[in-house]
Amino acid sequence: MDARTLAGLTATEVAALVRGREVSAVEVTRAVLARMDQVNARLNAVVQRRDAAALDEAAAVDAVLADGGDPGPMAGVPVTVKVNVDQAGEVTTNGLRLQAGLLAGEDSPVVANLRRGGAVVVGRTNTPAFSLRWFTRNSLHGQTLNPWNPALTPGGSSGGAGAAVAAGMGSVAHGTDIAGSIRYPAYACGVHGLRPSLGRVPAFNATAGDRHVGGQLMAVSGPLARSVADLGLALRVMAARDARDPWHQDVPLEGPPRPRKVALCLAPDGMAVPARLCEELLVVARKLQQEQWVVEEVPTPPWREAVAVQVRLWMADMRRASEAAVAAEGDADALFVYDQFRRISPPLDAEGLMDALRDRARLTRLWRQFLAEWPLVLCPVSGDFPFENNVDVRSAADFDHVFEAQLPQIAPPLMGLPGLALATGFDAGRPVGVQLLADQLREDLLLEAGAVIAPGAVGICPM
Repeated sequence: MDARTLAGLTATEVAALVRGREVSAVEVTRAVLARMDQVNARLNAVVQRRDAAALDEAAAVDAVLADGGDPGPMAGVPVTVKVNVDQAGEVTTNGLRLQAGLLAGEDSPVVANLRRGGAVVVGRTNTPAFSLRWFTRNSLHGQTLNPWNPALTPGGSSGGAGAAVAAGMGSVAHGTDIAGSIRYPAYACGVHGLRPSLGRVPAFNATAGDRHVGGQLMAVSGPLARSVADLGLALRVMAARDARDPWHQDVPLEGPPRPRKVALCLAPDGMAVPARLCEELLVVARKLQQEQWVVEEVPTPPWREAVAVQVRLWMADMRRASEAAVAAEGDADALFVYDQFRRISPPLDAEGLMDALRDRARLTRLWRQFLAEWPLVLCPVSGDFPFENNVDVRSAADFDHVFEAQLPQIAPPLMGLPGLALATGFDAGRPVGVQLLADQLREDLLLEAGAVIAPGAVGICPM
């Protein structure tokens, strides 16, 4: 098998071949590193390469197999890790010059779980400064480009992750999501992305310590990949228990059977959605109906109110923990975007914080009651096609347009809901896709329906 073919394999395929001793983990790793040599200079997706360490990790997988042992379900699978989570011996930059020397002494839970599962970390991927945008550019690592179209954003904040997996620099990419940072890069880069429920994948960065309440309630780690099966495989490994996360819920990945019912929401809370993207949702709805799913367009609980509460909590965190750092970093994009978020979300006092948490409980109850009747929601990933790169920092009006379009990205994390962004094709060179939402800890329902909507694997971008 030639190097390009190896680099284009899905995680499920790699694990089966490596575990069957049909190909070695070292061979796969070398192929992916060669692919990185070929395409990364154009994309700047992987900003911390670790070739020697990756080959050592791959050799260790092969040694376990040679001794008759079990290296784990992701044996030899090449993965990337985002630079905003700790990995022992690597710097946790989060796209910041301020953190260019912040060396991690231990793996975060998600990295530790990937390694225990047999995955090989081939490199670390780019993010905007402070992981603050749906675009990926910073003053430390530079800009990441979209493999399919450099004029479009690769998404953010896990833009490096989306670009890496789309281009064949790893079968699975780790990402984080507090307001769409897994789902939107997956959408923009023409791959799939799973935002797990709150508490499903354990999290903790020793370099940063505990987050404030907004980050604790809404930020999660999860996978991006080129097949739905790979998302399920990666979730299984990422979700292993780690006592460092007090929010982690060590519950089965498979829940009880639910009716195969899907609520179709073409325009959440009346937001503007291009006809072509609505058409894509209707095509997917018909595909599900052909497989005996009930799909109906029904009113959903509030989206905009959830967005407002989410941003209030998130910005309370930023004002408390990061406002001085934003000024000190001096990243032009981060300064502009942070100013816009301050403009649309006034400061919270103690009473306002209590009210926001009360409102979160009410909205969570409304959504969970709705999902008890309609186990899945089919909706847009975004209210627009993938944006022109860096349009959000062109003007306040442009920022407002981007923010409005991202309503389906921002609302679900407030309630701790899992979401799945599925790539379904292209339109005039732009990736298109759909989003599914489910109740807390029901990623299995997302993956079941996702496998119907996108049964095959997305090919790597032919760069």
